[in-house]
Amino acid sequence: MGWRFLLHRRWAGYLALTVVFALVCVLLAMWQLARRDEAVAEINRVESNYDAAPIPLTEALPQLDSYDESQEWLTVEATGRYLTDDQLLVRNRPLGGDVGFDVLVPFELDNGDVFVVDRGWVPTGQQQNLPDAIPPAPEGTVSIVVRLKAGEPQFGSGDLENGQLASIELPVVAEQIGRPVFTAAYGLLASEDPAPAERPMAMPKPQPDEGAHLSYTFQWFCFGLLGFVGLGYIIRQEYRRANEDDPEEQERAAERERKRQAKRTDAQIEDEILDNS
Repeated sequence: MGWRFLLHRRWAGYLALTVVFALVCVLLAMWQLARRDEAVAEINRVESNYDAAPIPLTEALPQLDSYDESQEWLTVEATGRYLTDDQLLVRNRPLGGDVGFDVLVPFELDNGDVFVVDRGWVPTGQQQNLPDAIPPAPEGTVSIVVRLKAGEPQFGSGDLENGQLASIELPVVAEQIGRPVFTAAYGLLASEDPAPAERPMAMPKPQPDEGAHLSYTFQWFCFGLLGFVGLGYIIRQEYRRANEDDPEEQERAAERERKRQAKRTDAQIEDEILDNS
């Protein structure tokens, strides 16, 4: 018989399934590797931008729609005044295991353009759809330092009549206040001058964590390899079954049995005696 059984088309099917399985594992491994690259890029952006000396906002964002991914967490500064009458809340924002609201206050620059500032987080109050209190923004001329973040896509529907948004969707803010607004990026507040006695809770600095993506990448590559190892084992077992009448294979089987018996421990021998008694 030999290896002629492999010519049967079912073995071609087994091989095809193994190849497909391996390809899927490789794709998943590459996806995990790409996720790690994204996490490492985010860590690098935080390290280079978060504590950098602030630059003027209009230098970082020369146009209302200016923003590049590399500018995330970039520290910028500006002078102007808060448009407190146009304050908005972004609901369902988590922080430290709790859910509350981000407080958005449009900030009018000296040239009349408006930049949206996230002044921080406030917890949900006694009424689940509102905070109990919101620390007010300073009045008059204010100098701010903020860290840039990209605007968010639409997520659910807002409740603009009650001044609430489902996400930081900057074009919606622009429509709401009817002024020229930076629509690609907003700012997480770092500091204000003059500083108020109280402000919403500041967002914490992101902690470097690239996750377990590299470990998962290695695991998926191993799974793909194990598919071929498993196929080889099945082929070997089928070869032994198909050639069990071959004297040479019988001799090899006897040798394997002798090795197996030699590896038995005293405890295993005693258990077999007890099972057969």
